[in-house]
Amino acid sequence: MKLMNLMAGAAMALGLAAPAVAQEPVKAGFIYVGPIGDGGWTYEHNQSRLAVEEHFGDKVETVYQESVPEGADAERAITQMALNGADIIFTTSFGYMDATMNVAKKFPNVKFEHATGYKRAENVGTYSARFYEGRAVQGLIAGRMTKSNIVGYIASFPIPEVIRGINSAYIHAKKENPDVQFKIIWAYTWFDPAKEADAATALIEQGADVILQHTDSTAPHAVAEKAGGVITFGQASDMAEYKPMPRVSSIIDNWAPYYIERIQAVMDGTWKSDDTWDGIGEGMVKIGEITDAVPADVKADALALKEAIASGEYHPFTGPLNRQDGSAWLAEGETAEDETLLGMNFFVEGIEAEMPQ
Repeated sequence: MKLMNLMAGAAMALGLAAPAVAQEPVKAGFIYVGPIGDGGWTYEHNQSRLAVEEHFGDKVETVYQESVPEGADAERAITQMALNGADIIFTTSFGYMDATMNVAKKFPNVKFEHATGYKRAENVGTYSARFYEGRAVQGLIAGRMTKSNIVGYIASFPIPEVIRGINSAYIHAKKENPDVQFKIIWAYTWFDPAKEADAATALIEQGADVILQHTDSTAPHAVAEKAGGVITFGQASDMAEYKPMPRVSSIIDNWAPYYIERIQAVMDGTWKSDDTWDGIGEGMVKIGEITDAVPADVKADALALKEAIASGEYHPFTGPLNRQDGSAWLAEGETAEDETLLGMNFFVEGIEAEMPQ
């Protein structure tokens, strides 16, 4: 020990720096509900994972598992990722919520981030995007461009996130076109190209000339392209291979800045459980290019709506609005509170579809 002290003293006297200790890279894990090539939700999460690697270089190691079913399989996958040394794990589907909470209890030193959920703990944060803001822009375009007055909507699961989107799109389509009707098919899947194609076909057979979707594959676009005269919107990703028609615009989820920020917080030792819900103004929701298939005046109005939402000048859920049963919800000029939107389990007045139980 004396010899080590003498050597350390000599090094200091000579102005020699102590050798730097290499810092282990932060290991960030991602659990995906679909394949990374789905062209939609999971594709965009994975693009953001790649952006994390580009940003941090060798300071971070990322791992992922794709096509993990919601439920018991998710708990096993998250557990294995934690056992394999992940410092932070992003679980990217609503149905992973309970699995994330269960695993987090067993690994208190691992940080968890759950997308679109609402349960938190000291080592579990939540994050989501205000997709309903983008749905408002899509609704405006849909209401103005439909010739049949029938808009088809392919919905995944009857959870608040999806219900909010349907309501927002309908409200803004109805403002532009009082005669518009929404026909909704519940696919009960996030990603199943065959089911999504069948749903799009059924909606077109019912007269829809506009298709919106809250599912993740490009299959509805392919069906619309074949049918001709039907417009579509990209979901979660730009789905640009189908523009300028049938895909006339899109909602693009931009997760990269958030992932970089949260991983940096782990590196800095400043990570804390939090709830983030950002939208167009913060850049977490982007509106993909509105193509020239959209008339110039409609495009201008859609972009004006986007800017009004981004600036906070306008809220997509502004009264007067009633619930589907005709009961009052929002008075003239009143805007919806986040608490109500986060738990939304009702359609607005004018939507004729029944809410699944």
